[in-house]
Amino acid sequence: MTKTAEVLAIIPARGGSKSIPHKNIQPFLGYPLIAFSIAAAQQAALVTRVIVSTDDEEIAVVAREFGAETPFVRPAEFAQDASTDFPVFSHALNWLKENEKYEAKQVVQLRPTSPLRPKGLIDEAINVINEHPSADSVRGLVPAGQNPHKMWRINEDGSMKNLLDVEGVREPYNAPRQSLPGIYWQTGHIDVIRTETILKKESMSGERVWPVYIDAAYSIDIDTFGDLDQAERYMSEVDLDVIWPGKAKRAFPKKVSLLLLDFDGVMTDDRVWVDETGREMVAANRGDGMGISLVKQAGVKVAVLSTETNPVVAARCKKLDIPVHQGLKDKAAVVKQVLKEINVDAAETIFVGNDVNDIDSFPLVGFAAVPKDAHRSARREADLQLKHLGGQGAVREVCDLILK
Repeated sequence: MTKTAEVLAIIPARGGSKSIPHKNIQPFLGYPLIAFSIAAAQQAALVTRVIVSTDDEEIAVVAREFGAETPFVRPAEFAQDASTDFPVFSHALNWLKENEKYEAKQVVQLRPTSPLRPKGLIDEAINVINEHPSADSVRGLVPAGQNPHKMWRINEDGSMKNLLDVEGVREPYNAPRQSLPGIYWQTGHIDVIRTETILKKESMSGERVWPVYIDAAYSIDIDTFGDLDQAERYMSEVDLDVIWPGKAKRAFPKKVSLLLLDFDGVMTDDRVWVDETGREMVAANRGDGMGISLVKQAGVKVAVLSTETNPVVAARCKKLDIPVHQGLKDKAAVVKQVLKEINVDAAETIFVGNDVNDIDSFPLVGFAAVPKDAHRSARREADLQLKHLGGQGAVREVCDLILK
């Protein structure tokens, strides 16, 4: 695959989402949501330029941080709830031509709300349009979850009428699925459109549209906070090979023999109460304690690694009957030591940390998780960002995943 023409990737990302404020830069698997689409465009061999069309400066800053261009600010009239794709792309292409004398032969649309893309998808779609000169565009499709041949509408008199007929098939609604035509659902993963289709035909698809097929396992669309949670949970449970903004995330181990926990910010909420004598107190979560007890009963070893040397750490671990290593300057070295002493396979070990001093330990184990409020650097390096905050159920969440 050689770059024979200018192929421009445009990622539309307005700032005024109602369902999730600033949806396009919400954290997803440790990265801003939009970073996945930027990474997909950057890693495609046939894409020659990547821009983000946005009306929001905060989104623009994040986009530039991950390597996309933001050469213009999208006009407000093209960033409304009812705004369609056509004026957004027409504006982008005309602005680039008028201000930079830049023209592309093809435009790739990558919606941030469909972040899970298989490797090679963009180049495959571009190759499809290159192989079909009469095609106006290419659109990503997945097999439809419901077959419209088995759907009904209600007549005015209240009786039912099947939605679609099939030539040669009597009563398609009673026919086996295998005898019915294949039906596909368009996704937001990718569209490849010839520039002339947009500018001359004033359409985002044209008359002749060709498909690029996508495994339905990738068909995640983010519209609500519930979608974000469900997608993150889904990714923690399946081994899906997707394009990542950083290093690929590892799958949750099928077998867990050892759980290593940081203390502050994981078993606590990272706050400390100090009285006039210097005595410190922290808050712990009883649900976390129950989770630790349950995984121990299931045969999983648990240990705590703490940078701090503090009696409160020792007291909490004594109550939970788990070993603790305190005053650590180099946690990674202690992780290696513990794995050797306990004689546990690193691949069967989970480490839960929350800050930059935990990151070096992540590659030494089979899986790394962080609480929802972990430091941004730790969230990006971990394999899983938990739904709960440190000291407020994060440990219990990991324990439940192990038991599940």
